Amino acid sequence: MKVIDYLRQSDKPLFSFEILPPLKGNSIYKVYDIIDKLTEFDPKFINITSHHSESVYMPQPDGLHRKVSVRRRPGTVAVAAAIKYKYGIIPVPHIICKGFSKEETEYALLDLNFLGIDNLFIVRGDAKNDDPNWSDQRLYNAHATDLQKQINDFNEGRGLDDMHVEGIETKFSYGMACYPEKHEEAPNMDSDIHYLKQKVAAGADYLITQMFFDNEKYYNFVDRCRREGIMVPIIPGIKPITRKAQLSVLPKVFRSDIPEGLASRLRNAADDKEAARIGIEWGISQTRDLIEHGAPGIHFYTVHAADSVREIARAIYK
Repeated sequence: MKVIDYLRQSDKPLFSFEILPPLKGNSIYKVYDIIDKLTEFDPKFINITSHHSESVYMPQPDGLHRKVSVRRRPGTVAVAAAIKYKYGIIPVPHIICKGFSKEETEYALLDLNFLGIDNLFIVRGDAKNDDPNWSDQRLYNAHATDLQKQINDFNEGRGLDDMHVEGIETKFSYGMACYPEKHEEAPNMDSDIHYLKQKVAAGADYLITQMFFDNEKYYNFVDRCRREGIMVPIIPGIKPITRKAQLSVLPKVFRSDIPEGLASRLRNAADDKEAARIGIEWGISQTRDLIEHGAPGIHFYTVHAADSVREIARAIYK
């Protein structure tokens, strides 16, 4: 079944969440531990993030250090397969541009097709990299829309180098990202909406927002999208705050504003334990308000926050 089918058919807001593959060398059971905490809330799909390789300096026998490219986490294909066959929940692997060549992407699509995994989430990925080859558009997709075209071609049986792809019984359905507070590289919201409209016109079945803490920003964003003819479901993404330091980290990294009502409580929190409690309370209130205003579902970002997500879900989905 496709995510979009659930969104169209469900008579209540969906519960879904995103996980991060374990670091290389760690057990898949670290992922299972997170999922086991949240299965009671009937998640309809689980997103699996993907991360490009990183450059590190490895010591050499001569005492010098050599820069090498390493991947610190396993690919999403294996984790998606494990989730599908252990839990029977729709896995939605992230397919990203940065750090993955067009050829590597094609192999991932072939593997996913063989496994019967036909839901994807398409994102550009972090633009900050130091591999000069990543700017070569003959080898790499520069933007999410370029990656979208490669997947659309694959769905029609067209691979790279004019390769004919057989056995595509079910085409990939995919969602894409959107930004209620504007993508950090967009010059303005009008430009951001312009490109978002192109993504939807080219085949994005639904959208999931970057995290936000002020629901009015989401409502205004959805209204603006509708006025521009973007009619696909727009799922709000929620990240519970779990530490006092996130008061400054989240705005810096994700460009997410934190309302003063939440910020002042976090500033006055005695410790991270109290900050996590405040984050849960805010998350419950925020989620309840979104559902009352007709959000098609709530998508939770669980990194370092699975216990908080569970507490919010208990208050909303039980």
